[in-house]
Amino acid sequence: MATTLVLLPGLLCDETAWAPQIAAFGEERTILVADFRGQDSFDDMAERVLALAPDRFALAGHSMGGRVALEVMRRAPARVERLALLSTGVHPLLPGEAEKRTALIDLANRDGIRALAEQWIPPVLHPSRRAEKELVDPLIEMWCRCSPADHEGQIKAALKRRDARDVLPGLSCPTLVLGGADDPWAPADSQRAIAAEIPGAVLALIPDCGHMAAVERPEAVTGHMRNWLGN
Repeated sequence: MATTLVLLPGLLCDETAWAPQIAAFGEERTILVADFRGQDSFDDMAERVLALAPDRFALAGHSMGGRVALEVMRRAPARVERLALLSTGVHPLLPGEAEKRTALIDLANRDGIRALAEQWIPPVLHPSRRAEKELVDPLIEMWCRCSPADHEGQIKAALKRRDARDVLPGLSCPTLVLGGADDPWAPADSQRAIAAEIPGAVLALIPDCGHMAAVERPEAVTGHMRNWLGN
């Protein structure tokens, strides 16, 4: 029986951000997608994942979900058969980051999640895709399924995060590090640096792709994930 695949979404994301991969792999294996609404720490999110998942599973995390995946690895590496980190980061809080994220909390609380989504989502996509309603509108509607309180909780989790770089050298399962070559949020150089610290990691940088790689370039991402899963 194929290993269960556990997918961890990014900020205010849900199954929509993984829809092409769920369609591609759903007939072959059980797929579980974590829901981080109502939580405000990566530690608690990691514990939710471990409670959701079976004893052994494959784990893929996008953006914030990648950071949560590394907290899962900190706690229970023996349970994870293979790991994929998509468009994520490992660094601790950066100078000026708290102020920028707090401004986004204020925007969502004042003007609503739709205003936040319309400001945040298009710029993280590849420039050639930002005007594509078929891509952009479902992502905005996905964010609108969350509340300003959900957003504030997840931002607080990001602001409280620990430095995850110490986890990378100890990873021993097959690991894929994947990102968009033109991602403004998790740049290609940062993905190269993450992969360089993980023994035997496979690095994949998708051309003409921004931060939402799984839906921006679904065929490429699914192909790399299929190789990573071994089927």
